[in-house]
Amino acid sequence: MQAEIITIGDEILIGQIIDSNSAFIAKALNRIGISVYQITSVQDDRQHILQAFSDAESRVDVVIVTGGLGPTKDDITKHTLCEYFEDELVQDREVLEHVEWLFKQYISSPISEINRRQALVPSRCRVLKNHFGTAPGMWMERNGKVFVSLPGVPYEMKALIENAVLPLLQDTYHRPFILHKTMITYGLGESAIANKIEAWEDALPHHIKLAYLPNLGKVRLRLTARGEDNEALTEEVDRLFKALYPMIGDYIVGFEEEGLVEAAIGALLAEKKETLAVAESCTGGALAARITSVPGASRYFNGGIVSYATKVKEEVLGVSADLIKTHSVVSAVVAEAMALGVRQHLGATYGVATTGNAGPEKGESDAEVGTVFIAIATEDGVFSEKFNFGNHREKVVNRAVNKALEMLRKEI
Repeated sequence: MQAEIITIGDEILIGQIIDSNSAFIAKALNRIGISVYQITSVQDDRQHILQAFSDAESRVDVVIVTGGLGPTKDDITKHTLCEYFEDELVQDREVLEHVEWLFKQYISSPISEINRRQALVPSRCRVLKNHFGTAPGMWMERNGKVFVSLPGVPYEMKALIENAVLPLLQDTYHRPFILHKTMITYGLGESAIANKIEAWEDALPHHIKLAYLPNLGKVRLRLTARGEDNEALTEEVDRLFKALYPMIGDYIVGFEEEGLVEAAIGALLAEKKETLAVAESCTGGALAARITSVPGASRYFNGGIVSYATKVKEEVLGVSADLIKTHSVVSAVVAEAMALGVRQHLGATYGVATTGNAGPEKGESDAEVGTVFIAIATEDGVFSEKFNFGNHREKVVNRAVNKALEMLRKEI
């Protein structure tokens, strides 16, 4: 069973907003066994919308539409939906009462006739009540196909998907199970992993597919399985992943569904009752941001120092000026001194430091753009590694953060 997602709005096509709605809807549909065949974005144009509706109806069973349901003249989705289904707009009493209640409760300005137009819906639609906004969802059927129109406001759309659309789809259609499980690996490239697991991949059954998802120092391996028995699929996928450990076990961090590497690090530190502090130069706080993105990070993360300027490395972290003068700020010895300094200064079990040249210019050091040193200090000593992460600034920073997390996890 297949679906298409259509997002309506010029703001998406000109890059003013990012279409996060489609990602949420696709994941939700997959969860109940509906595959997304295509995602389409169209402008606020009647003919463009009509053509998108027609194309989608010809190839899928379910069409989910978001956007264009506001009260102003540029929001034309309802009118176009009526034209497509040869229907007319009528006022829905419950929707009108809900809109009037929202204005009375939360909005200081008086309700206008424009706002009351939100209660107009196609006469043959099934109204899906939007508890968090004025635009209702609309469910329409024709020739065994379902169209669902939802507001584009993310929190309104998400509530309607979870509380109305998914339950209705589950009641309406018999669906197979679709199971996704993603293993996270660090420290080995996509082609190297593919070479090591080639025989395993070739032996995968026809109903289970593997996808490689590389990203700046890590590779995710996603298995997608389809079938009628969810429990059997789960056991089969778990068994297949277990077979990978003898092949690439040193590079496996865990599973995406269990959390990211920063969560795994946090769990290890909390379990051991150990703590962490970071000193960052070239990563500019990005490492600390990843660590603190995990709820409860205060249990094990003492803090971070963004020692971007040489003066801060010297005066706050205690890095010797002579050391910097002799070896430069981008060097193994400076990275190690930073890690030792932050560990002592913030009283942590582990100190992690990054220093490098993210570009585009060389800056204070003669090190090539992309050169990064990462150091880890522990109660037993300190060590560092040198890397070259390329010549794109954002890529250098993100790869440095990923590598620092990988090194820290292995050390813990």
